[in-house]
Amino acid sequence: MKHTFSLALCLLLFACGSVLAQAPTQRIRGDVVALDGLSLQVKSRSGETLAIKLADNYVVTAVVKIDATAIKPGSFVGTASMPQPDGTLTSLEVLVLPESMRGSNEGHYPWDLRPGSMMTNATVVDVVSAGQGARRMTLKYKDGEKSVVVPEDVPIVTFEPGEKSMLVPGAHVLLTATKQPDGSLTAARVAVGKNGLVPPM
Repeated sequence: MKHTFSLALCLLLFACGSVLAQAPTQRIRGDVVALDGLSLQVKSRSGETLAIKLADNYVVTAVVKIDATAIKPGSFVGTASMPQPDGTLTSLEVLVLPESMRGSNEGHYPWDLRPGSMMTNATVVDVVSAGQGARRMTLKYKDGEKSVVVPEDVPIVTFEPGEKSMLVPGAHVLLTATKQPDGSLTAARVAVGKNGLVPPM
């Protein structure tokens, strides 16, 4: 069971962090409108209602808020950020990844949380105070290193096993759907915010 969940998490992060070469994909952030069997309807943040066909064995992963103390040297994180004029990055969110996902989608690449945003999946080398409750993370990945300032109010989350029963109307979700030749959307995994949390990634 543990290995199955670890594999599902790795697949989820891969799907959320890259564009698959085999088929066009669409990252969807929004709220559940309805779930009828394997037919999921999501109202996206742009206001469009999308229909997604879920796989027979689809996996639900919960996104859970955690304390900032989870960001520490040696932890593996994914952080969406905005580049600053001085070459540093200001974090928009931090995902502290479970140990089973260490190394997943490691690197620094464009992201779509905001126009111009970036994603960095890397190991925390150092964390120091940056004033006014903020922290500065030094992140090292296989091709380089980045300095990221994490403001005090930035959401910090992690993954844990979820339940299909969490996909109720109004639940906040994040998923990557694959666009089929006929234009329909399919997905095998859904990340859902626990206790009303909006997945910040």
